Amino acid sequence: MIEPLDISGEELGNLVLSSDLLHYSWAAILEAYKDTTGTANPNDPTTFPISIKYRVDRQQSPHGTTIVAFVSSPTCTAQHFQRDGRDLVSSTTLFDFVSTKVNPSFSIHRAALELFASHHNGLSDLKKQCCNISPLIVTGHSIGGSIASLFTLWLLESLSPKDASKHPLCITFGSPLIGDNGFQQAISERPIWNSSFLHVASNQDPIPKLFASPHDVLNIEPTSHASVYKPFGTFLLCSESGCACFEEPESVLDLMVAISSDGGPNEGLQIIDYGHVLKRLKHGAIYQGISKLGIWNGSPLRTGIIIQIEAIKVGRTQQRHENGDINSLVTKVEKRAEDLVARRRNVFDPKKKLNDMKINMIYLEWYKKVSESRGGYYDAFRNIPSKNREEIVKRKNILTQYWAIRVKEAEKMPQKEGTFLRTGFLYAATNYRRMIEPLDIAEFYRKDKKDYLAERSAHYKLLEQWVKDDKQEGRQSNANERKSACSLTEDSCFWVHVEEAIVLCNSLKDGGTSPEDKVSLMENLVKFENYVMDLIKNYAVSTEIFFNQSSFMKWWADYENITGNSSHSSLTDFMRNRKYNQYV
Repeated sequence: MIEPLDISGEELGNLVLSSDLLHYSWAAILEAYKDTTGTANPNDPTTFPISIKYRVDRQQSPHGTTIVAFVSSPTCTAQHFQRDGRDLVSSTTLFDFVSTKVNPSFSIHRAALELFASHHNGLSDLKKQCCNISPLIVTGHSIGGSIASLFTLWLLESLSPKDASKHPLCITFGSPLIGDNGFQQAISERPIWNSSFLHVASNQDPIPKLFASPHDVLNIEPTSHASVYKPFGTFLLCSESGCACFEEPESVLDLMVAISSDGGPNEGLQIIDYGHVLKRLKHGAIYQGISKLGIWNGSPLRTGIIIQIEAIKVGRTQQRHENGDINSLVTKVEKRAEDLVARRRNVFDPKKKLNDMKINMIYLEWYKKVSESRGGYYDAFRNIPSKNREEIVKRKNILTQYWAIRVKEAEKMPQKEGTFLRTGFLYAATNYRRMIEPLDIAEFYRKDKKDYLAERSAHYKLLEQWVKDDKQEGRQSNANERKSACSLTEDSCFWVHVEEAIVLCNSLKDGGTSPEDKVSLMENLVKFENYVMDLIKNYAVSTEIFFNQSSFMKWWADYENITGNSSHSSLTDFMRNRKYNQYV
């Protein structure tokens, strides 16, 4: 995977070049051309018997790396771009998995999508073969690079997020942009996916620049707005004298436009020999000293960007700097680089705060223990003033903020990644919910409010639903495991039902209740009895509900007075014979 930083793009570019990954990938591409035309020449006019050809090669790279190379004939490339131009089509069932809740819709270049779909059967067989291969490089040239990118997404969708080391690396050469902003954003939501793509583009190659601006090289009608196509992954922009890596999409577009305007007369779809470019870069003096750029009064970030722009030959840098054009470009790229770094720093990282959250949970567990003599921590927090209350509220709020953010991030993620993330944190999240939500309920009813469930936080609802989903998938604990872990009631809303049952008893004690209402009230109390007994039978209730001063025991005393000897339910037998002593 590639992890670029715009402030060190030239160094990253040199690192990639020195690894020989690009050289082996390009060699595999040339072999794929040779298989189809008899010559390792991308510009050979021979028409392929099929529009897209791929080759699986285990000999082109060391360490057992397998390379899958996609190529297309120049005729195929020209026909598809001239026929479809900039045409984008909405995502189809082939790539619906790319969509996310944040970016539910996106569009892909029609030519690339149709080519991919036309080879669906063969690519399906290739996918089955590649899913068990690691390490794997998927590479492609020109529109073959577009197919390589789509095929890599297909592979990534079938691999588990926890097996990041097995994910393929996609390297394209001279490939056009293939998707819109929704497509780019949906991929960027998965950092592992986004870092799996490296796109190599020469300043002399017209094809990568086709959709970088409203104008292109194929006489397609220009639009009045900026390009709807957006790049994803990392871009290695290069000339014969230097290279630089960029990831921030708008900066990539601006630089593509700039190198397009500086590349001299356009030669249509003449294919660039990337082997020659890579060889020159590897053996040449890539790093251009500051002294060659003149005197630059600015930050290290700005100076680094200027060095990168000079390396890829964006015009006559020093002359344009004097005219202000290059200065404007550098300023935009600098600002975006700063914003990108800031976003990465501000990304919520649950691992960094997990230990702090554990400390807060330990503090709450201590509070639960010391509250046993006061009816349990629910009733202690609800009814008894304490000098520790302010500290408990503080730690409760910290935990709630942390888990609310975690749930929000997990809920935004695509289903597959979200399931993996939930599996990783669901145990801790469930303990949090069962420990903290009763305190929220206590605070709610302490203020004499009604109907907590109508105002219940969405993150509690999601956490509860995910537990139910896990149970349906066969991961629920057995009864013995629950019996040994019943310090927290499984239903974090248990005390809501207790509060409601207390209200029902108070209504029955009210002499003004009509006979019809009494029947309804008793029916609801019987439902509550059954609910409690189900929890008891499944070892899903905390010992604290049976403490003498607890709200539940107070409810039971009132309920027993109301029913007298007429009740013969399972809960009545359990409570009257003090079978709950086995819990306490």
